[in-house]
Amino acid sequence: MFNPSQEDVRRFFCQVYAKQQSEQLSDALETLAGLWVAEHPEYATHLADVDVALAKQYKGDDGQSNPFLHLSMHLSISEQCSIDQPRGIRQAVELLSHKKQSLHEAHHAAMECLGRMIFESQRAGKMPDGNIYIECVQRHATQD
Repeated sequence: MFNPSQEDVRRFFCQVYAKQQSEQLSDALETLAGLWVAEHPEYATHLADVDVALAKQYKGDDGQSNPFLHLSMHLSISEQCSIDQPRGIRQAVELLSHKKQSLHEAHHAAMECLGRMIFESQRAGKMPDGNIYIECVQRHATQD
């Protein structure tokens, strides 16, 4: 299992941003990440300087979200959908995308579910339950 450090993740997204700015070729994962970076131009200042990115602390109590966590969650959900793991996530996100008429907004709703699943599993000291995650995304897709 791939388990990058916080520093690895920040370097990766800063590299993706730098390649976009200089129009360099990217590999497949960088290209996918770049699509989500492009959806979030408000993160440009966070991605433009790798040294600043590595030093910055995001505590959440200042109302500022962590752009690296946010982009990582977009990338994770994209990867989950591409291999339908946990089973059913692809269909749930597709239904939610159709309802919201936006893959981007569907991802944001799915992020809430993913975050909730991770929080609950950590709190209970158990492995994450993918069924809870998928059911949450499905609820978002079917509720008015």
